[in-house]
Amino acid sequence: MTVDIRKLLVANRGEIARRVFATCRALGVATVAVHSDADADAPYVAEADEAVRLPGNTPVETYLRIGSILDAARRTGADAVHPGYGFLAEHAGFAAAVTDAGLTWVGPPAGAIAAMGDKLAAKELLAKAGVPMLPTWTDGDEITDFPVLVKASAGGGGRGMRIVRDPADLAAAVDSARREAAAAFGDDTVFIERYVERGRHVEVQIFGDTHGTVLALGERDCSIQRRHQKIVEEAPAVLPDGVRERLHAAAVAAGRAVDYVGAGTVEFLLAPSGEFFFLEMNTRLQVEHPVTEAVTGLDLVRLQLLVAEGAALPVATTPPADGHAIEVRLCAEDPTQGFRPATGMLHRFAVPGVVGGFAPTRGLRLDSGVCTGSTVGVHYDSMLAKLVAWAPTRAEAARALAGALARAELHGVATNRDLLVRVLRSAEFGSARVDTGFLDAHAEVFAPLLPTDQLPVAALAAALACAAARRADAPVLAGLPSGWRNVPAFPQVVRYADRTGDEIEVRYRLDRSGGLADWSTDPAVAGPGPTAADGTGAAPDAAPAGPVVELVVAAPDRVLLDVAGVRRVFRVHRAGSVVFVDGPDGAAELTELPRFPLPRVALAVGSLLAPLPGTVTRVHIGVGQRVAAGDLLLTLEAMKLEHPVLAPTDGVVADLPVPTGGQVETGAVLAVVNPEEALR
Repeated sequence: MTVDIRKLLVANRGEIARRVFATCRALGVATVAVHSDADADAPYVAEADEAVRLPGNTPVETYLRIGSILDAARRTGADAVHPGYGFLAEHAGFAAAVTDAGLTWVGPPAGAIAAMGDKLAAKELLAKAGVPMLPTWTDGDEITDFPVLVKASAGGGGRGMRIVRDPADLAAAVDSARREAAAAFGDDTVFIERYVERGRHVEVQIFGDTHGTVLALGERDCSIQRRHQKIVEEAPAVLPDGVRERLHAAAVAAGRAVDYVGAGTVEFLLAPSGEFFFLEMNTRLQVEHPVTEAVTGLDLVRLQLLVAEGAALPVATTPPADGHAIEVRLCAEDPTQGFRPATGMLHRFAVPGVVGGFAPTRGLRLDSGVCTGSTVGVHYDSMLAKLVAWAPTRAEAARALAGALARAELHGVATNRDLLVRVLRSAEFGSARVDTGFLDAHAEVFAPLLPTDQLPVAALAAALACAAARRADAPVLAGLPSGWRNVPAFPQVVRYADRTGDEIEVRYRLDRSGGLADWSTDPAVAGPGPTAADGTGAAPDAAPAGPVVELVVAAPDRVLLDVAGVRRVFRVHRAGSVVFVDGPDGAAELTELPRFPLPRVALAVGSLLAPLPGTVTRVHIGVGQRVAAGDLLLTLEAMKLEHPVLAPTDGVVADLPVPTGGQVETGAVLAVVNPEEALR
């Protein structure tokens, strides 16, 4: 039976909703968005032809409410539903409810979703189809060989996953995984399987239609992960001889075992020996589908719609890969806080060189759920965008992607950009020596792009640009050079704090022509820094010797400095008291400190503050209880992840102001631990 999709409701949000809408526009299909209160002003809502509000903010109130989504389809006259990925995308009950309502479901049959949704049952089913499996347990007492991996049975995406190397840690890992799985998927069932050291995560894109065809459309390497979540993906994978064909055959066998229809991904763990084992099958479009589109030229969303309408797949064989594509997931995470999810406003979001988005593109593609002015909240996943580079070779794709990321202006919310750039530029990635433990083995990739000794020059650029901005806005005497003083012996002084809270003091003095007479940074605040720019000696209270700097141009948004004979351009953007500096060596975020700071409320000694807004899901100790450094005090949940709050020192718990279930904002006191020495 064939149908004609005329109006499609996307039961999702962010960049995947925008991705589906882009193909719908090209095909002439009308679109409907659903949105929470927090997403009312999101870009995807503005791009839909119609939008329906789902009152509330949490996923349970909004994007997980089947009745509300079906009601939105009824009210708008939508005749089809696309689930995107996440939320209800792999919910068999939702798929059945959509079809029962007389709507076209753009996805696999409910039976296939149910069969693959229970990871334990799926392993049993596909083992019978000849798909290789890892040893699996549901009872921890049966395990004889460590390390093992605890996994959620009802979901993926790294939620509810824990590596356990010591048998003594298994019970706590299972409990934590259950809580996270329940929060993410509404099902706390977990299982345990053997953990393969130095394994690679390689997955196969499959596609099926209602005419009996199941095809492999190529594979992707998604080995570079953090917290078991993919951050770099590429196609095709660099594989030993003969492995590709066997992987594709196993993936197709898995699809045929459940009469698969639509887009799906069969994920495998590839051991160093060349053996591979089934991990799971995702019955939906994957986040990383753009790399497959880039090397095949196929629009996978278009194929989803065609198959849902009853058409046969327009391709009959696995297409050969053309060139190479690499994708990175740009996430709102704070590297200075252990990559905790970050929130706030994006004052600027700009990536240079992008040639397209949300559709197969040669060159640089950006699929983003945000734009300049977007607010990143605590209710949803931390991913901001996916940046994809296609090039004829893997090396060219990696270089182009790293360069675009390094030059991007990402202002206002901390991101994992620097980590991604360093991974792409690492020698190991360049030679395809990657596995799921890549980040654990390469601590150097966590270093910020901007070297510590370059921060003083960036701070000087910030000070000069801000002075130029103030001069440009001055109602009188605007013609005087910025920063010029009538008493030249005294420098201009500006104090900044970087994202870690460390302070840096910049002192500079301009001559009568507007040139930089001398400058310095306070060594007690910033560490080693420069001397006088004229080379005649250090300015008063100057730091140890550094590069000679000459000012070429200072404008409110651009500063050109000659640093030791090399001209360097710094792009400067100010949002309130925060100054963002993008230079050739990296980016800096500096908060200008007031000259006369107001007194602050003193916190009790031993206060532990919330690193981000969230909900206290569990309190593990009580007031008056003695704890040791590193003990788990409570668990904070934010952006779908658990964040343990640990005792910083030995002591006694003096206060627990937030009960289980309590919601907190950044900086709220979660606990007070009186240090051991204070009790003596």
